[in-house]
Amino acid sequence: MTEPTHPRPSSPDELGFESIVYEKAPPRATITLNRPEVLNAFDFRMLRELARAAEDASWDDEIRVVVLTGAGRAFCVGADLKSWSADYLGNPKEYWKWFGAFKDAHDKLREIGKPTVARINGIAVGGGNELQMACDLAVMVEDAFIRHVGLEHGSVPAGGATQWLPIFVGDRRAREIIMLCEEISGEKAAEWGLINRAVPVADLDAAVDEYVEKLATKLPQTTRYAKQQLNFWRDLSWHETVNHARDWLALSMLGDEAQEAVKAFLKRSSS
Repeated sequence: MTEPTHPRPSSPDELGFESIVYEKAPPRATITLNRPEVLNAFDFRMLRELARAAEDASWDDEIRVVVLTGAGRAFCVGADLKSWSADYLGNPKEYWKWFGAFKDAHDKLREIGKPTVARINGIAVGGGNELQMACDLAVMVEDAFIRHVGLEHGSVPAGGATQWLPIFVGDRRAREIIMLCEEISGEKAAEWGLINRAVPVADLDAAVDEYVEKLATKLPQTTRYAKQQLNFWRDLSWHETVNHARDWLALSMLGDEAQEAVKAFLKRSSS
């Protein structure tokens, strides 16, 4: 990726992405998380590419709506724990840098200045759910699930979940999701307000298309400011906590819990 000289959009081919697929078909841009072999778990490169794609879409006046989705059978299962084990466990300085890329991707997506729709094509776990919560609207296949597992894997889900779940579903349900680490079905996610709609897989694209078509007709500058106002509580909770979380989570990479939990997960996954 080369640095732009002006805030002007580029052709997706010029950006040279490897971990995402970025497509434009005005008025829509689509960002597809593209590491299906690891259920679209994000590593440093994917986070950097997601941030750059969101930035490019924000600069493109022909793009009115951005769709975020995943390749293969998952939407996203959060951080790549294999990469964590190799690069960040026991190394808080490097984790702090990685979390900076995570935070930047979230900020670029949330502050994109135009509507975003999460097309949840499969399971959304941990940071995957945090990414869909960063979007304005969400449609999910009904046979998938949302789950948080940080309390089993040695990571506090303070990259969106602790901040936003109470806003989306209320305090008690937020605690249930985070503390019990149980699967939340598509139907329950819609009932609780964690997503907008749960649909059969055959209807997913039609439901997303419906949202895109409606959103694309709205006045772009008015929509941008309305979105900024709607983001108030998300932004307040995020900015008041995320940098503290970055430092605490970095230091937690030195602790026994995080190291033992991640190594145990990787051992189970490889057996």
